[in-house]
Amino acid sequence: MVKLRTVFFPILCFVLIFAPSVSAAAISPVEGLEAFRRAFAGISDFSADIIQEKQLTLMKKKMIASGTVRFRKPDSFFMELRSPYASRVLLKDNTLSLKLPNEAERQKMVLPAEQGLSRWFAFLDRQVKSMPGGFDVRAEKRGTILSLRILPRAKGAMKELQVTFREDGRLIRLVIEENNGDRTVIGFRNVKKNTGLTDKDFQL
Repeated sequence: MVKLRTVFFPILCFVLIFAPSVSAAAISPVEGLEAFRRAFAGISDFSADIIQEKQLTLMKKKMIASGTVRFRKPDSFFMELRSPYASRVLLKDNTLSLKLPNEAERQKMVLPAEQGLSRWFAFLDRQVKSMPGGFDVRAEKRGTILSLRILPRAKGAMKELQVTFREDGRLIRLVIEENNGDRTVIGFRNVKKNTGLTDKDFQL
């Protein structure tokens, strides 16, 4: 049986990037979070095509699948992967639900409250002047591309979240490191912003 944590993602899931020649410079965590806030301040929703690569600790071969993601402020994230690893994941704030169409199976888990999407976007609604509690953050800038590493202090499924994005609000890559050693990398393309996504777009 595929466990929920081996498929997720993700909330407002965010990433190491292999950028061209411009060297990366470390910036302060507050500066990095404020850059993220500015980049996405005018975005109420987005959708994109993705390629997901997942490496499980118990498997040598990577699981690679294509699919789509959708996000809407303040607390909704949906991801669908196509065969051979078909799945649908819905994150509503800090409640994560999984459906495996090929196995007619549903699972659900509740993340720690501090990892909920609504808390993060409430924090990012205002200019970032200090760090949120419960996390360590490291940030880098490479030209117009920024990377954030978010490390929860509380013990949970997620060890580290990395998000890489451009200053204009385009996501590039999301990496999720889990405490069990599993690693998920999601690459984004064909990003569409502010198309008016509704509740119907966030159903399993």
